[in-house]
Amino acid sequence: MKNEWQTECSGAPSRRKFVMAATAAMLLGGVVPSAMAEDASSFPSKPITIMVPFSAGGTTDILARLIGQKLTERWKVAVVVDNKLGAGGNIGSAQVARSTPDGYTLVMGTIGTHAINPSLYASMPYDALKDFAPITRTAMVPNVLVVNPASPFNNVKEMIDYAKANPGKLTFGSSGHGSTLQLSGELFKMMAQVDMVHVPYKGSSPAVADLLGNQITMIFDNMPSSLPHVKAGKLKALGVTSSTRVSQLPDAPTLSEAGVPGYEVMSWFGLWAPAKTPQPIVEKLNHAIVEILKSPEVQQKISEQGAVPTPETPAEFDRFIRAETDKWSKVVKAAKLQAM
Repeated sequence: MKNEWQTECSGAPSRRKFVMAATAAMLLGGVVPSAMAEDASSFPSKPITIMVPFSAGGTTDILARLIGQKLTERWKVAVVVDNKLGAGGNIGSAQVARSTPDGYTLVMGTIGTHAINPSLYASMPYDALKDFAPITRTAMVPNVLVVNPASPFNNVKEMIDYAKANPGKLTFGSSGHGSTLQLSGELFKMMAQVDMVHVPYKGSSPAVADLLGNQITMIFDNMPSSLPHVKAGKLKALGVTSSTRVSQLPDAPTLSEAGVPGYEVMSWFGLWAPAKTPQPIVEKLNHAIVEILKSPEVQQKISEQGAVPTPETPAEFDRFIRAETDKWSKVVKAAKLQAM
């Protein structure tokens, strides 16, 4: 009489072959059982990490923690924010690009990490377009062109006229080489056809301090940073870099309507998963985060930061990223900028 093991083996050759073939296919495809795609209906079943490639307390960090909190409330799983800064956001972003594509490791990236850095850095540790799966843009923040109250310029046209008559006499500060603040100024120079001198600082705070001291002519600053000074009368806003006026500064015209037609710069933020994350999981993340961004409570909190919520589909976000990458590569090349 055959024992149970013999009966099982002799009676199921086709099943053994199937299991062996499936195992081989997984190994050849670089897939191990523990990393097999989780069914989207059961996702998430463990904690999620949102990587913030910048320091705590900034707009990127605030957005990540706000969305993380709401995801925790929605899915009853912990959402941990991990700050790993360095190299203009490249270090933290690269870590996510190399992580397991299962939806449990995301990055809250920016216009810098995913649109500017690929042109700015001579060597990148990731491909911003190929190594990530876009989930959604989360918010946009307009910059504001501010001058000292003692400045003789009361509008953008006066500034442009002076700059054309006095090449190289005007200065604009920024938070550093390659920052969106510098690129806002470089784009302004290109489109207004003026020559101004860039003065880089180690962060926007010292740049604002020198502007308050009337040591430089202007800054194209992030709205949250300069808005309190404008409200207090310590800085004068000549225009905003968005395509439409902003509610926080209703009297400040857009730079496009103030004398530089077509000018628009918005610092933006978004969420990505690693490339090859299963599409159903990407869609589930998108659906949840879009609903969060559309909630009145979250919209108010984002607005308080001087930002605008921007929920969209993964496909819409992907098209936006590609357009921004092309736009800023031209600006970086024209300004002859490069970071090591």
